[in-house]
Amino acid sequence: MSDFNVGFVIFPGITQLDFTGPFEVLSRLATPASMFSASKFPQAKTHVAAKTLLPVTSDRGLALMPSCTFQDCPPLDLICVPGGAGVVDALADVETIDFIRRQAAGARFVTAVCIGAFLLGAAGLLKGRRATTHWAYTGLLPLVGASHEKSRIVRDGNVFTSGGVTAGIDFAFAIIAEIAGPDVAKAIQLSIEYDPAPPFDAGHPDKASEAAMALMVQRNAAAHAGIAQALSKLAAPGTDHPAGGVSSGQTIRQAGSHAQAPET
Repeated sequence: MSDFNVGFVIFPGITQLDFTGPFEVLSRLATPASMFSASKFPQAKTHVAAKTLLPVTSDRGLALMPSCTFQDCPPLDLICVPGGAGVVDALADVETIDFIRRQAAGARFVTAVCIGAFLLGAAGLLKGRRATTHWAYTGLLPLVGASHEKSRIVRDGNVFTSGGVTAGIDFAFAIIAEIAGPDVAKAIQLSIEYDPAPPFDAGHPDKASEAAMALMVQRNAAAHAGIAQALSKLAAPGTDHPAGGVSSGQTIRQAGSHAQAPET
């Protein structure tokens, strides 16, 4: 029996690094702090949950295999929701939103990477909270009742949100330190040789060129509009405000199903 269940929600059109980055870190939760200490969670288990057990295709065409369905996933101690262009359609999917809400109700940690934050928001989990997401989408956070805090990782209570894509790796280390201690996090960091030294210091709007910013804003425009439209539909008359969540009793029309994959 697992002594700590980590679960990732996957859906068509996710950005694989939003998922696989923190997966690589969190799946090593059973690592001990040293040769002379026992693991705090020797039976920790990582689950990859989807609507079915069929392969799920990422926004760049990589096929990902779920390990369980929403129906048979065990209660999770930590739930993590990645982002990607598929968030637009997932916002309109009652089964996905209900699964996130149901699992979050009993989880110790509720987390999202990049624009996966909007799925937490649609489940009513960001109302009145501070949060972050990919830099190109922070202006949409008020649509789910959240206020943007400029940080790579934001914690508000038991809810963790992170910035775009690679920020999910950093958030995962923060979670490991919280759960198992800094020594375990440092051991895992060494094990995967996480010592980033990018050739360019241009990975944040504060550091990027105007040309790069203009290009990325343009390339994220379709997904940005799709998310805004989907959230607006959830707030329309006859439905709950997105900050209050989407219930399985509602009829929700899909929006923006042809949104371009965000360049996140």
